[in-house]
Amino acid sequence: MFEQQRDNILHAKQLASVALQKSDPSSWFEVLYAEAQGDATQIPWAKLAPHPYLQDWLTNHQPLASGQKALVIGCGLGDDAEALAHQGFEVTAFDISRSAIAWCQERFPNSTVNYVVADLLAIPPQWHQAFDFVFECRNIQSLPLNVRSCVISSVTSVLAPGGTLLMITRVRDTEAEPDGPPWPLSDSELKQFENVGLQQVEKLEFLESELDVKQVRIEYQRP
Repeated sequence: MFEQQRDNILHAKQLASVALQKSDPSSWFEVLYAEAQGDATQIPWAKLAPHPYLQDWLTNHQPLASGQKALVIGCGLGDDAEALAHQGFEVTAFDISRSAIAWCQERFPNSTVNYVVADLLAIPPQWHQAFDFVFECRNIQSLPLNVRSCVISSVTSVLAPGGTLLMITRVRDTEAEPDGPPWPLSDSELKQFENVGLQQVEKLEFLESELDVKQVRIEYQRP
C-alpha cells in the first residue's frame, strides 16, 4: 500500500514537471484524473472522506450555514464540498479538471452542490467577493512560487465582506524555494493574506500523520 502511494506521488511529480516545462502549471491535474479512470487509489490526495481538520472545524465552530454561500477551491472528488452542503451551506465547488468534476457528479448524483469546471488562475468575475465561506485545501501549495501571489489574490478575491476563509496547507520554515510539488508556504507568503485585507482569527499547527509534515489550518475573516 505504501509503495503504491509512493509511486502515485512520484507520478504526480513527473506530470507536474512536464506541465511546468510547458508553462502551464495546473494542466497536469486533468491528466492525472483522466488517467485514473475512476480508480481513486491513483489520486495521491484522495481519501474519499472530508478532510479531518475541516470536519473538526465544522464540529467545533458550528458556523451559521443556512442561506450562506460557500466555495470549495480545487474540490477534487467532492468530499469536502459534500460536508459543507450537509452543514447547510449553499455550495459551489470547482476544479480545473473536467474529469474530476464528472467524477464528483457520478459519486454524488443527488447532491445539492453546484460542481463546475473553473481555473483558479482565471476566476469567473461574477465570483468576486460572492462567498460567505471559502475553503482552500492544498491548492496554493500545488502551484509553483512564480504564480503564488496571483493564486493568493485569486483565493482571497472570492471572499465576501464579513466572510470566512478556512485554509489548510503545508508550511515551510525558510524563505528558500523548496523542491516541489508541493511547494509549502513560507511565513512571508502567509503574510500576503493579511496584506490583501484579511484578518487571521485562528491558527492551528498539526503534522500530516503519514509523512510527519508540518501543516497549518488558518481561519481568516474579511472585515
